[in-house]
Amino acid sequence: MKNRLLPASLALVIILGSALVSGCGKDGGDEKSIVVTHSILGSIVKELAGDEVPVIVLMPDGADPHDWEPSARDIERLNKAGLIVWNGLDLEVSIEAAVETAVSRGVKLFTATDHIVIRYVGEGEIVEHENGGEGEEHELKAGAPDPHFWVDPLAMKSVVTALAAEMKATLGLDVDSRARDLESRLDALHSDIALKMSQVAPGSRKLVTGHDSMGYFARRYGFQLIGAVIPSLSTQAEVSAADLAALITQIRENQVKAIFTETGTSAALVQAVSRETGARVVELSPVILPADGSYFTFMSNLAEKVAEALE
Repeated sequence: MKNRLLPASLALVIILGSALVSGCGKDGGDEKSIVVTHSILGSIVKELAGDEVPVIVLMPDGADPHDWEPSARDIERLNKAGLIVWNGLDLEVSIEAAVETAVSRGVKLFTATDHIVIRYVGEGEIVEHENGGEGEEHELKAGAPDPHFWVDPLAMKSVVTALAAEMKATLGLDVDSRARDLESRLDALHSDIALKMSQVAPGSRKLVTGHDSMGYFARRYGFQLIGAVIPSLSTQAEVSAADLAALITQIRENQVKAIFTETGTSAALVQAVSRETGARVVELSPVILPADGSYFTFMSNLAEKVAEALE
């Protein structure tokens, strides 16, 4: 279910944050500020907003969204926001109660994953035409919804279009010109990545990741998901010996060349799988922005690493 918010489970922190609302100054609390939960999404929101409105990103760059916990200052910022932009689909589970409280007080909420074609894990995953054209989707069936949409530039483009309209309706900001520019650049980014991925042989388009974080990338660019060291959408899931044994078998049978490890994945587990299979370990950064803070550089770097490891 979209937009499902958990019952208030952070009561003490929320109460403290509420007290701070009346006791603190305007730093991080401008009534027209946009508060974004994580840095990858925040990078695009900042480009869209320009200098017209402050954009505050709660999670430090590189923080594991599945593991991060909000501070009382973060609660204050949510309560004072003009608009909250978050991912949804349980990515920011630790902050759901705080967001629910802010929304109950009249703060507007934009959920990015309300505006994409959601990928569902396992049986019934969506299949799209290789050029990513609209109208090519097949029927979706039941399965766990994947929140990691930002590794697909065209999914991000859909979010930009919807967010521009939301910013106009909620904050009275006309960002249509910047939205069109971002949409054009995201189209170009997608084309560049598709060209780069075309250089990877079909038999090598097989992904093993730290956890199930590259599904949208695989769907968009024609890769097969073989498995994950943590076989879950969250890095907080437990890993059993049976899980690792099954993954090792899959890597051997599919002759997978590389294991893409990432933030939140145990290095010891990854190395153990690598020793058993001969697949080399490649560090991937699907939640860390580069030095320039650009989503476009982030995606180009990610695609380059995948291509280099599998060519």
